[in-house]
Amino acid sequence: MSGARSASFTGMLPWLALAAVVVIADQASKARVLQALGSGESIAVSDFFNLVLAYNRGAAFSFLNSASGWQGQLFTAIGLLASAFIIWLLVGHGHQRLFGLALGLILGGALGNVVDRIRLGHVIDFLDFHWTWLSPLFPGGHFPAFNVADSAICCGAALLILDELLRVRHRHVGGFEK
Repeated sequence: MSGARSASFTGMLPWLALAAVVVIADQASKARVLQALGSGESIAVSDFFNLVLAYNRGAAFSFLNSASGWQGQLFTAIGLLASAFIIWLLVGHGHQRLFGLALGLILGGALGNVVDRIRLGHVIDFLDFHWTWLSPLFPGGHFPAFNVADSAICCGAALLILDELLRVRHRHVGGFEK
């Protein structure tokens, strides 16, 4: 392996390890929920949080959940393509800490949900937050159920936005571009 190629691979290792931790945490939490709950059952943890067992054949916010079944292959393909693209980005940018952290979280989340789709034909969702002020937006004030993988994807997306804002701010000092 050439020196530059070796450095690229070494730079991405922490982010690949983070992605693996996310996949393991996601799959372990889903396995535990499957042991504890039957379909549609829930456990009230607090006044605003339940553990539920929900099967999502769609995407975020159950988008296309009730479609005839083709959406599973589509979202699996999207997840695999996104994962390949993220790995490609990490090869060139693994040395950038915030960017790498964001991509590692998104990669782990994408792969966690892909594992479900391939293994089960749907994604297991189980985190159910509900507040009365959400009632105008969501039935009964319940935010759509989600999982550890979804959380990692959202945190990674927020970090990508932060990374870009910091990059733009760094480029523009005092209103002038460096």
